[in-house]
Amino acid sequence: MENENVDDTGDADFEFDEDEIVEIIEINEGDGLLENLDSIDIDDGDDEGGEEGGADGLIDSSSFVFKQHTDAVFTVSVDKKSSNLVVTGGQDDRGFVWSANTGEQIMECNGFKDSVTCVGFSPDGSMVAMADLSGVIRVYDIETKKEVWSFECSDTEWLQWHPVANVLLLGTTDGDVWMWKVPSGDCKTFQGPGCTANCGRILPDGKRLCVGYDNGLVKIWDLKDVNTLHSFNPGREGHGSSVVCMDCHHDNTRIMTGSTDVTSRLYNANTGKFLGSLDCKNKESTDENSVETCGFSKIQNYAATGTLLGTLCIWDVPTQTARNVCPHEAGIVKLKWDAISPLIYTACLDGVLRLWDSRNGQCVTQWAGHQDAILDFDISSDGNTLISVSEDKTARVFSLHTPDR
Repeated sequence: MENENVDDTGDADFEFDEDEIVEIIEINEGDGLLENLDSIDIDDGDDEGGEEGGADGLIDSSSFVFKQHTDAVFTVSVDKKSSNLVVTGGQDDRGFVWSANTGEQIMECNGFKDSVTCVGFSPDGSMVAMADLSGVIRVYDIETKKEVWSFECSDTEWLQWHPVANVLLLGTTDGDVWMWKVPSGDCKTFQGPGCTANCGRILPDGKRLCVGYDNGLVKIWDLKDVNTLHSFNPGREGHGSSVVCMDCHHDNTRIMTGSTDVTSRLYNANTGKFLGSLDCKNKESTDENSVETCGFSKIQNYAATGTLLGTLCIWDVPTQTARNVCPHEAGIVKLKWDAISPLIYTACLDGVLRLWDSRNGQCVTQWAGHQDAILDFDISSDGNTLISVSEDKTARVFSLHTPDR
């Protein structure tokens, strides 16, 4: 394991300077850059069992099942403003906006040419974006339910709204990243190295973008000037093969990436310093493996990685050592740290959601109900609700009842 002191964070404290934000961005008055995580409250009650049986005969613990999709549901996002509206997209070439509280369908969005694989609400909650595999992007006004902007580019890999402005970024299979002001359509393009831009994340300062590419390259871009600030080359500071996931620490300094080379790498976004490589390989198996998901804790100096072979590893960031290893029944699709506790949510190909305590590596609870692999999940900003989507053609709503903090 390569290792440098990851506490070398450089200038972790920063002021958000509106004058330095991307030229095409107009900041919405009253928007804040970093949410106060301590304001998030999670209910502490008893689960209500569902009617259907879940994976492996487990009791269905979902409170509601959304069944409007007619094929596998690939992606889900919750509106961070309301914690109620949900958008889902699926293999049926459709997207839906619906209420997590009542199950009411708010909007059905058609006209796509392929599976809808990327969705998300604008930061002010006024618009929702959807993109299909073929590169068709559509943005709708939530109140009027009308399309307000659309575009077609090469095949889509990922989509993300800027955290404080109605600016949309999208990565493509040809390696380019597009950035539009919505709905005006003002545009900038970040040209890639000629291979797929597999994943991307806007840093918390709103001024920089980190992108991971199919050849193992990791680049940090300046959003205003469209310049490369730092580049971590394949096989050296970068990965030996495709970068498939990443996370940015809320201190605005550290970046974590995961790859099909079964390592996770740490970088300092301010200094461009490579901080170390975490070995996530399963020494007891020769099956295909990769780091599918990774993330930094919101409250501790911990990070976590989840692999295709089903290993959740909790890392002490300063020492880059594994604190706990948590085996799963199947591959881990996605992980999310709880905002106000040392708990981690994981979603797996066995159709089960699990909650882990990072301090001891124990599974605290689990939620079942899906009949097939979970492909994505999201958590409401109030911490009360989790929505997951699956190969079984459904989205399921779970009430989060976690142990006392």
